Amino acid sequence: MTVQHFSPEGMLRPVPYHHVAVGTGTTHVHVSGQVARQADGTPVAPGDLAGQVAQALRNTAVGLEGAGASFADVLRLTFYVTRWSPEKIGDFMSGVEAVAEEIGLGVPMPPASLIGVEYLFEPDVLVEVEATALLD
Repeated sequence: MTVQHFSPEGMLRPVPYHHVAVGTGTTHVHVSGQVARQADGTPVAPGDLAGQVAQALRNTAVGLEGAGASFADVLRLTFYVTRWSPEKIGDFMSGVEAVAEEIGLGVPMPPASLIGVEYLFEPDVLVEVEATALLD
């Protein structure tokens, strides 16, 4: 196994991600920030955080697959969400849960960070996802 995910006893629970990932492969895969856009640039789910999270994760899956990887190989996910507030966690997790099985994203997820930002590169972009994976 290239990546092992776990949460040691004594770490905060429950959380929707594992606290630790140990990678033993030699090839690093970095997927740049993915947003809710189709390949031609058409926006997906304008104004809908759950819909944008789902599409950004789908796009991340395409990037991973292009490198011969999958979410099983992911060491870390980073989410950037505009105008974040704790009240948005339900919509955020709805987006993750809506697409997890489709794209092979385990729940709990790999170690992840959710970072609130004021603004991303265009006003309709609510979320961006980055992934780091490790292959043998």
